Amino acid sequence: MSLPPVVSPAEWQTARDELLAEEKAATRALDALAAKRRRLPMVRFDKPYVFEGPDGSASLADLFEGRRQLIVYNFMLWPGSDEICGGCASFTDNAGHLEHLRARDTTYALVSRVPRAQIDAVQERFGWTVPWYSSLGGDFNYDVGVSSDRGEMFGLSVFLRDGEDVFRTYFTSGRGVDRLRLDFNLLDLTPLGRQEAWEDSPPGWPQSPTMAWMRLRDEYEGATIS
Repeated sequence: MSLPPVVSPAEWQTARDELLAEEKAATRALDALAAKRRRLPMVRFDKPYVFEGPDGSASLADLFEGRRQLIVYNFMLWPGSDEICGGCASFTDNAGHLEHLRARDTTYALVSRVPRAQIDAVQERFGWTVPWYSSLGGDFNYDVGVSSDRGEMFGLSVFLRDGEDVFRTYFTSGRGVDRLRLDFNLLDLTPLGRQEAWEDSPPGWPQSPTMAWMRLRDEYEGATIS
């Protein structure tokens, strides 16, 4: 493994300043993308979707919990299977407290196309308190594009409520969800990065197949749930 060169503090600061200029340009580009995202057209979501939450049946409007905006993460689970999507689980671990979103009139919720009891078992295992709804038996997962004849995928949708009307304003999946994760963003700041094969790293640096290292939180060696 070939480490980066060791330089003087002054040389390090020069190199850091050069990278900082590129980072600032990338930040401005992301700000410009966010501005375009806020101006995307919307699509009306007016089907009478029925979800099953911890307190019984709920409509899509109910998921807003009285707020104006709703972010829905479709967590991959499979009916009757004990398998849990490791990426979805770690994404949920990163969610943290939701009060900051709620302060901006925004609700965050999970949706899975599995029976309520299956959701309850996973939620109890990891101690998650984020609102989580079953969409089993309805079209919601199909309409947002995460369920199809080919199977299930994860994804994140954003909705806006205007009175009694609900609109979908945004959707992302894959790397678009990756960039929202605290763990991945922190690892991207480190010399070794995520240590995955797709990354452009110096020769000899540790790398493994994409996501092959990831485990459920209680499956890492020495891990505890708290």
